[in-house]
Amino acid sequence: MWTHEQMAQKAAQELQDGFYINLGIGLPTLVANHIPAGMDVWLQSENGLLGIDRFPYEDEVDADLINAGKQTVTARKGASFFSSADSFAMIRGGHINLAILGAMQVSSKGDLANWMIPKKLVKGMGGAMDLVAGVKNIVILMEHTAIKKDGTEDLKILPACTLPLTGVGVVSKIITNLAVLEINQQGLKLVELAPDVTFEFVQSKTGDKINL
Repeated sequence: MWTHEQMAQKAAQELQDGFYINLGIGLPTLVANHIPAGMDVWLQSENGLLGIDRFPYEDEVDADLINAGKQTVTARKGASFFSSADSFAMIRGGHINLAILGAMQVSSKGDLANWMIPKKLVKGMGGAMDLVAGVKNIVILMEHTAIKKDGTEDLKILPACTLPLTGVGVVSKIITNLAVLEINQQGLKLVELAPDVTFEFVQSKTGDKINL
C-alpha cells in the first residue's frame, strides 16, 4: 500500500505548470511538499492566501500564517493575502484549475460527500460546496476504506453515497492508499495499483464494479 506521503506524490502528478490549485484539509495539504521541481503552481486557501508554500520547519513557524485547516504554512515569493470574500469570489468565478480534496464517501458516478456525518459534531462545510461548484477538475485523496472503532471497515467508494452530498457528479479521479481510479461515463476505471496490491483485493474493498 502507498503511505500518505506516497499518496500525496501521486496527487502531485495531477498538477500542471501555471495552475491555480486549492488543497483541502487533511491529506491533500501534504501535496504542497511534493510539487515537481521546476513546476510553477499557485496554491490557494479559502481563508485568503494565494501562494502557499511547503510546511514550515520549527524555527520558521508564524502562528498568523495558516491555511484553511488552521495548519501553519509558509508563503512563496509573490504570494498575496486578501479577504475570504475575495477568496470565494476567485473560487466561484472559476479561476481555480484544480482542487484536491478529502472525502468521506465518493460514488462511482462522481458524487462527493465530504463535510458531514449525521448526528456527529462537525465544524461546518467550509469551502467544499463552493469548490465543487466552481472548480472543473476535482481529485479526491483519501484512504480507500474507513476503519471504525470496533475494527470493522466501512467502504468509502460506493454505487451511491449514503452521507449528505457536497456535490453531484463532480469527481474526476480518486487516489487512495490502494489504487488510482478514474471516474468516467462507464463508472470506475482502474488507472494504477499500489505495489503488491492485487486488483481483486481493491475490488473487494470497493462498493461498485471497477473497469479495467
